[in-house]
Order: sequence, then structure tokens, then C-alpha cells
Amino acid sequence: MSSVAIMWFRRDLRLADNPALVEAASHDRLLPIWIDETLDAGAQAAGSAVRVWQHHGLEALNAALGGHLALYNGPAKEVFAGLLTRFDIKAVYWNRCYEPWRMARDAALKEWLKAKGIIAQSSNGSLLWEPWEINKADGTPYKVFTPYYRKGCLAALAPRPPLAAPSRIHCIKDQRTQSLPQLNLLPKRPWANEIMQHWKTGEQGAAAQLEAFLEQGLGDYKTGRDFPSKLNVSRLSPYLQGGELSPNQIWYAVRDRALDMNVDHFCSELGWREFSYSQLYHNPDFHRQNLQAKFDSFPWRNAPEDLHAWQRGQTGIPMVDAGMRELWQTGYMHNRVRMVAASFLVKNLLIDWRHGEAWFRDTLVDADPASNVASWQWVAGCGADAAPYFRIFNPATQGKKFDPTGAYIRKWIPELRTFPDKFLFAPWEAEGHASADMFANSEYPAPIVNLKQSRERALAAFKRLG
Repeated sequence: MSSVAIMWFRRDLRLADNPALVEAASHDRLLPIWIDETLDAGAQAAGSAVRVWQHHGLEALNAALGGHLALYNGPAKEVFAGLLTRFDIKAVYWNRCYEPWRMARDAALKEWLKAKGIIAQSSNGSLLWEPWEINKADGTPYKVFTPYYRKGCLAALAPRPPLAAPSRIHCIKDQRTQSLPQLNLLPKRPWANEIMQHWKTGEQGAAAQLEAFLEQGLGDYKTGRDFPSKLNVSRLSPYLQGGELSPNQIWYAVRDRALDMNVDHFCSELGWREFSYSQLYHNPDFHRQNLQAKFDSFPWRNAPEDLHAWQRGQTGIPMVDAGMRELWQTGYMHNRVRMVAASFLVKNLLIDWRHGEAWFRDTLVDADPASNVASWQWVAGCGADAAPYFRIFNPATQGKKFDPTGAYIRKWIPELRTFPDKFLFAPWEAEGHASADMFANSEYPAPIVNLKQSRERALAAFKRLG
């Protein structure tokens, strides 16, 4: 039997702009594989929504590969050991992942394969710049975003242009592969089907969403992105997370347009994603440890009932609840509302950011291992370049400012659809007015916390940190 090269797909479920696949496709016989890995100790598991996304992404990738994608589960080294007994493996290619535990495992696997005389080569298929490439002049990592992006990223070599998909891929099929349903990526509840009704997955879905954003959203991105009822957000993050689209494809597609404030601002958002990966790379316990150690003694509340109300969109605070219901029904939440909902949890409710991070990780289809944690630490005030402790979003004010017609709140909270604009963002203020009976008779709950009092409580707790 002639020799075989393996293409190990991971967070890169696409044919275009896939550096590892380009290398692997140069071989005469290619075995494309994906492994539902048994995690190492200390690893952070993918959430339910991400696994649902993976299921559909793998289905699309398999079709693009003519049904040749081989699926396995178990520890990666054991899977490769089994393949080595059945195939004459000459080379293994993959694109890098950047969680510290995974990088350590990959390094050990590469050494093991090379000791057996097998080519083992990894590539960058996920980031515009490698985390170890962007550092300050003294060699230490940046801790503030603006100099990281402006002085580090933009001053470095430009990101590589996207690569075309290989013109020919000579795939072989492993007859011992598992079927996609056997991987059990779909949770046993109808929620998995409901969220996917809002998305077109796979590489074609990613390309369609990118084109829609370029035509409909980019032109007013800098201003419009803050308004949840507008179409200016890109909604590309699930495809980045799943790897159906690369940041390089997005970067060059956007910058091919006239470079204006909208393009510059959108590219800086890609820069925030890079900054998040820099933090992940340099902090092995990023997902569970405060970057600022003084927060280790912060007096978080143990309030399971409040946490549950937040998770289910039943806090009685419309802007928060609308976002949490959007999340539950679609696997996604508008970026402005994410900040409002997160701020409410960690500051108004004083619930540990790790509870919020875990819920988002389980329910967001774009739950990225770096960006999700970095965003929660930023809102909580304990991360790099974090929001100052006194920045506490007022959900009612945020609603009035960024959802002025109430279109977003009314879409996700049907109990308030007939409520007058005057009290829509703070229904409890209707007391003593003609709308009071409407609120009292609705199924929408009373607020679980007083916004003003909880803000003062949070400020007092943060000030005690020093």
C-alpha cells in the first residue's frame, strides 16, 4: 500500500484558506480526520451549543470532501496509534489551537510522531498573528489593547493573504470510521434544533454571511453595531469559532473596501480577538484564574436563584432578559447586550464571572475559548485592560439609548409587546401611572434587584479591593 498523509481537522472545518490542508493535499493519498477528543486534566470542554455547531459543520465538511471525512473519539494519541497500525502514514498535518493544555499535548504528539519517522507539521490557520509574535519592545506581552493592536499588530508584517482551496484532493476513506450520530454531539433536547434554525452552517453558510455583512452591515458598522435591532453586526463569530471561515478571509474581504472609520473599527474588533488569544497563550489558567490577583478575595455572592433567573431571562430587567432570551433561542446575543447582561450579573448581582462564562460557553454557538473568557474578565474588571470598577451599565438607560423604539425588547419579551414606550425599559416605574395595572397583570416578573441600590453595593465592594 502506498503511503498516506493525514489531515487532522480541528477548528478549521473548511477547504479554502486552510494552510495545513494545502500541505496535506500535495500528497497522493490523503486521509482527512476529525477527533472528538478525550480531554486532558485541566482542559475546558466545549459547550453544548458549540458541539451542535460542530455536528453541522462536520456534516458540511464531509460533503465537501466527497464523504471521505473519518471520525473518531478518544485521546488523540490513541487514535493516531490505531491509524499507524492500519495505514502506512508518511505525514500528519494540522492547524494550531492555542489553549495551553492543547499546545503542550500537540508538542508531545509531534515529538512522538517524528520519533517514528513521520512528518508532523502544524500551521497557523486561526489567527492573523501568532501570540508569540506580538510583544512589547522588552519582549513582554502587552496588557493594554490599544498599544497591542496599534503598535504591535499593525506595525508587524501584514497578515498573510488567504489561500485558495486545493485544486485536487485525493482522499481515501477509513472503513472503521464512526458515523456522525455516533459522536453524540447533539444534546438530547429540542433546543439543539431550535437554535440552528437561525443559521446556515458550513463553509457556504460562512461565505454567504460574510457577503451579507459586506453589503448590508459594514457601511454603518461603527455606529450601527451598538443597536441590537439593526443589521450592522457581522454575525461572523460562530463561523470563526467553528473554522468555516478564517480571520484572514475576513480581514482582506473587509479591507478590499474603502478604508474608512467603519473598516478600521471592524478590523480593530478582529484585533480584540487576537488580544484575547495573546492573553490565553500567556496565562495557562486564564479560564479560571483572575488576571488581577486582588480579585481573588472579591466577595462574590452565592445566589443560585438569582443566577437561574439571569440564565432564563427572568430578572425583571427588560434589556437583560431580552438578551438572555435571544441567547437561549438562537445561540447568539448581540454584542452590546452581552456587555449589559454580563455587567448586570457580576456587578448588580455580584455573582462570580466564572458562572457567567460557563453559561455563555454552554449556550453560545460562538463560544470561543479565548474571547469568551477575556470578555468576562474585562467586564468583571479583573482582566487585562479591563473596564474600570465604576463602569456599571444601567440596563434601563442602555435600553433607552440603543433600543429607542423598543423593537429588540418587544421581539424577545412578548409579555411587554403592548407596554408603552415610556415604561418599557423600566416597567417598575409605572407604579402610580395608568400603565401600572398592565404591568401588574402581565406575566413579566418584578425586578429581582434594585438597580440603584445594587450599583452602590457593587461600588462599595470594588472600592474595598484597593
